[in-house]
Amino acid sequence: MCYQCGSPSRRSFTRFLAAGAGLTVLAACTPEAPKAVAPSSAPSSASPSPAAVTVSAAPTAETATVGQSPEAPSPTPSPSPSATVARQFSLDDPASPWVIVNKHRPLNPADFVPADLVRPAIAISAAGEAALLNSTTAAAAEAMFAAAAQDGVAMVLASGYRSYSTQVTTYNGYVAARGQADADTASARPGHSEHQTGWAFDIADGGGACSFQPCFADQPAASWAKANGHRFGFVVRYPWMLHPVTGYYYEPWHLRYVGVEAATDMANRGIGTLEEYFGLEAAPGYL
Repeated sequence: MCYQCGSPSRRSFTRFLAAGAGLTVLAACTPEAPKAVAPSSAPSSASPSPAAVTVSAAPTAETATVGQSPEAPSPTPSPSPSATVARQFSLDDPASPWVIVNKHRPLNPADFVPADLVRPAIAISAAGEAALLNSTTAAAAEAMFAAAAQDGVAMVLASGYRSYSTQVTTYNGYVAARGQADADTASARPGHSEHQTGWAFDIADGGGACSFQPCFADQPAASWAKANGHRFGFVVRYPWMLHPVTGYYYEPWHLRYVGVEAATDMANRGIGTLEEYFGLEAAPGYL
């Protein structure tokens, strides 16, 4: 598959880290990886077509204005509107498909719990709450996994919803083991994780190769999701070489639902991050 032409290779980036450059790969995801199980025999209770999904969350005063992507990552991307998608949703409401969660924008409330968590009818290697998504994301994931399977690509849901209390436990474990400064490079602080919204999840390849490792980018599931995810409303939330904007290094396994319109618009216009798309400041570190 073709990655951003002209960008340094992932192998070069991996060698850069291994050479002791003093950088620990930032990771928004800290999932477990149990064995894959067969898809649920029963579909989720809410399975609308991803392209027809509507969201009841009413826009707030801060609704999205779509901005152009800068040619290179910038610490402070400036909004330069050139187009807007047909629908606009809140960037603050956790129940909105356009909510932006990053190191500058914690969830409000911090202990938000989606009201419509369901287990999607797809192959899942996660257990407990991590096997859940909100109903809109679950329906879109079911459609995407089915389309990938038709193309001969096997995907597995490796980590979905993560509650605030789970994130507290995960983050505190990193702090105890590494200290807070290093923990902040490896795990999202409680209330700052997209997994808590139900709009994001991690995928693995059906064969289990390279799960949550840089080499996953070369696996069929990652390649297919990057090329086709927008058709079902998904973007790769933490793209290659855009960590100065997102605050996290490349995570080809972390997919985020934003709706077919926005995801397709981003793909067509070559915009890599939600921060750039919605004209928000970069969030490389916590405030």
